[in-house]
Amino acid sequence: MRASLRQLQIFAAVARELSYTRAAEALHLTQPAVFTQVRTLEEQIGAALIERIGKRLYLTQAGEVVLASAREILGEIDRMEARLAEVQGLSSGSLRLAAVSTAQYDAPTLLGIFCKNHPGIEVALKVGNRGELLARFAANEDDLYILGTPPEEVEAEHFAFAQNPLVLVAPPDHPLATARAIAPEMLAEAPFVMREKGSGTRIATERFFAAQGLSPKVRLELGANAAIRQAVRAGLGIAVLSRATVEVELELGRLVALDVIGFPLKRAWHVAWPRGKRLSPAAQAFLDQLRATAGA
Repeated sequence: MRASLRQLQIFAAVARELSYTRAAEALHLTQPAVFTQVRTLEEQIGAALIERIGKRLYLTQAGEVVLASAREILGEIDRMEARLAEVQGLSSGSLRLAAVSTAQYDAPTLLGIFCKNHPGIEVALKVGNRGELLARFAANEDDLYILGTPPEEVEAEHFAFAQNPLVLVAPPDHPLATARAIAPEMLAEAPFVMREKGSGTRIATERFFAAQGLSPKVRLELGANAAIRQAVRAGLGIAVLSRATVEVELELGRLVALDVIGFPLKRAWHVAWPRGKRLSPAAQAFLDQLRATAGA
């Protein structure tokens, strides 16, 4: 058997996503190309690695074995690249950063500063929801991860580097738009537009209302902040969002931040990485930049 590194990379992506289509999107390949590479790998190994039951994909026992080895091999390649980067210093190398979708408004600015200071470093940014980032974290696919809530599901090191307040927004014609010091209890019957379950913003929102003995009534659940903003503007409900994601709408008067007692929720952006991970010089330099920003 002579499996190539590319085949292992593609198979690991399919195993992570359990979808040929999503794996193809992540790898910037076509779905048929991804499917063909996995089938070729199966033929070389002489065993099925992925099986379809109903509409879902599952790893076979052989697939689990190959995935474990693929992660070890690809991890060793990453470690080799990190050691080479140490030899070369910051004149070359790469930085792979993953960020939750809410951070896409802040991450490019941070990376712009980094690229200006280190023009020889190749930078890649992956944006996804919290669940996608945790899956990538578990597979050690990136150097660093930016999240609103530190990961509790995996062994990680992290620190807060910037504030990320959450505001409760409503359309400007909402009955409480001009009210002051609104008690959370007044929102007990209000319809909410929420991010998907597991999202850091939703976790913070539910924890706040649970502390008040309340449970928000979810009318609509959407996976993107832009869609939530539009739903709120259309009068489908109120929502808790990072202030950075609604700054423009608030300035233009398209949305208003309700003056609810306890809001804005104090939150912070965290950068995290697997505990015990040997960081590349580029990743360490980016961490140093974030620490300097946090201390400013």
